Amino acid sequence: MSNLKDGNESWTRGFFGSLFDRGIGWMYSLPGEKCNYKAVPYRIPVSSDLSRIELAATLYAPLLTNGTKPEGTILVRCPYGRGLPISIGFARLFASRGYQVLFVSCRGTFGSGGEFDAFRDEVGDGKAVVEWMRMQSWYTGTFATIGMSYLGFTQWALLTDPPEDMVAAVIGVGPHDLGRSIWETGALNLDIVNWANMIAHQEEPYAFLKHATSPNKFRPVLDSIPLVQSVQAALPGNVPWLEKMMTTADLKDGYYTPMNLDQALERANIPIMLSSGWYDVFVEQSMEQYLRLHERGCTVALTMGPWDHGGSGFSKIPTQQTHAWIEKYLAKKEKTDRQEPVHYYVTGAEEWRWASEFPPQTSPFTLHLHAKGKLRPDAPASSTPPSNFTFDPKSPPPTVGGNILRKGGKFDDTALATRSDVLTFTSDALDSDVEFIGRPTVTLNHSTDSSYADLFVRISEVDAKGKSHNITDTYQRLDPGGNMEDEVTLSLHWCAHRFVKGKKIRVLVAGGSHPHFARNLGVANEDNRGNEMKAVKHAVYHGGTKLSKIVLPIRK
Repeated sequence: MSNLKDGNESWTRGFFGSLFDRGIGWMYSLPGEKCNYKAVPYRIPVSSDLSRIELAATLYAPLLTNGTKPEGTILVRCPYGRGLPISIGFARLFASRGYQVLFVSCRGTFGSGGEFDAFRDEVGDGKAVVEWMRMQSWYTGTFATIGMSYLGFTQWALLTDPPEDMVAAVIGVGPHDLGRSIWETGALNLDIVNWANMIAHQEEPYAFLKHATSPNKFRPVLDSIPLVQSVQAALPGNVPWLEKMMTTADLKDGYYTPMNLDQALERANIPIMLSSGWYDVFVEQSMEQYLRLHERGCTVALTMGPWDHGGSGFSKIPTQQTHAWIEKYLAKKEKTDRQEPVHYYVTGAEEWRWASEFPPQTSPFTLHLHAKGKLRPDAPASSTPPSNFTFDPKSPPPTVGGNILRKGGKFDDTALATRSDVLTFTSDALDSDVEFIGRPTVTLNHSTDSSYADLFVRISEVDAKGKSHNITDTYQRLDPGGNMEDEVTLSLHWCAHRFVKGKKIRVLVAGGSHPHFARNLGVANEDNRGNEMKAVKHAVYHGGTKLSKIVLPIRK
C-alpha cells in the first residue's frame, strides 16, 4: 500500500487533516477529539549477531496544554507503511484523543533497513523496539499494542516473552501460527501468494488504488501451470521468501519455527481483546486464542462478527471496542461499554448477542446425505447407490466467497451448486428454526480412483426462490499414502447461524476450490512445480455401514 507521509520530516496535522480525522471519528461514533498532534520521525537501531539495521518509525504525539500528560503509549508494528491509509485507525484516531502512538515499519519496508522476510523476524525486532522505546524521554512507563492481521502477528511475537510494561493488547484477525494458515489443509492456500503480490508492489506510486481497483489482475498467474514457475516469472526477485513457502508443505520444517508463536498463548498475562469474523481466513486461530486464554484465567474478550478479513478490522463495532479497551486498561479509566466478555453475531437471525462463556452448550443434529441430492435426518437404505463426480484440474470448481483473504464472506453460490463436478444435497424446507453455534462436522464415506485428491465441503442456505449462499465450509488434501476408499471426517469453520423456518439446508461436495487453494493435479506435485494433470473420479457412499452425514452443534 502506498502511504502518504512515510518520510523523514516532522509534520503537524493541519486544517484539512483535522476535518478528515473528525469525519472518521464521527463515522465510528468515537468520543470527541481532545487535541491536535504532530508526527515525528525516528530511526530505531536493531542489532543481531554481526549485523545492525535501523527501523523507520513515526511517533504520533498529541499536542497537549497546561502540562497535561498523554493518556498512554501505544505501539504498532507494521509492514504496510506509517501514513495513510493504515494510520487512520491505528494512529490518527488515538493521537487526537490524547495517546501517543509509536508506529514502526517492519524491516525491509517503507524506509526500514534490512530485508523483509515475512513473519520470521518479528520476535527479535519487537524486543529491540521495546528496549529502545523505554529509553526515550517521552515514554510513559507502560504501553499497549493494537492492530489487525500482520499487525496482530507482531503483537503475538511480543507476547512470546511478555514485556513487564506491556499492559494491554487489542488483536484483530491476527494469526499466531502463520505456517498453519498456509498448509494446514495439506494444500497450498493461495492467499499467501496474493498477499505476496501486494507486498511486492505496495511501495509503488498509487499502489493502494491499483490494488483496490484491479483485484483480478493477478488471477492469470494463479491459473497457470506450473504454479511456482508462473509466480516467479510474475514476481521476479521481489519476494524471495515466497518460493520457500510455496514449496515446503511440511510444517515441521525449521523454516516455519519463527512463524509459530504458540507459546504466546501460554505466556500472555495481560488483558487482551480479540476480534474476528465468521468469514475470516484466521477464524480458527482467533477462536483457539480465546479458548486457551480463557482456560488459563486471563482477562480476555472476544468479538465475532459477520465479517470477512477486512471487515473484521475496519468495522464500527470492533473500532469502538478497541478504543474502550485501551481507555480501560492503558489509560486506567473505569468506564467501559463491554457488557460481557464475548460479543458475537448470529447470521440468519441477524442479531448480536453478549455471553459470559463461549461457545454455549450444544447438542448434535444429524442430517444424512442421500442419493439424488437429498439431505434428510433418517439414514439411507443399505441398497442406496453412491453419488459420483469427476474433478478435472483443467477446469476446477471456482472459489465463491468463504474464508479467504480477499473477496471473502457471504456470496450467492447458486451457480456453483449446478456444476456437474459438484455434488449437491438439499433438505426439505424447515418446519422450524434450526440454530447452530460452533464447528459442524462432515463424515464422508468416500473413494477416488487416484491417491492424489482433495475434498471441498460447504454448508449453504437455500431460500424460497432456490437461491443459495454460503454459511461455512472446509477443505482437505487427502493423504496420498492412505486408502483411496475410506471414511473421512472433517470440521468446518466456526460459525453461528440460524436457518429460519422455510429455508433449506444444502451441502456441497467438490474436489477443489480455485483459486483459494492450489488445485490438486491428480498426480504427485508436492512442490507445486509440476505441469502434468489427470482427472480424478470421486464417489460418496450413502447406505448400510457406509453412511455420509453432517452434524450441526445445535444450541440448547
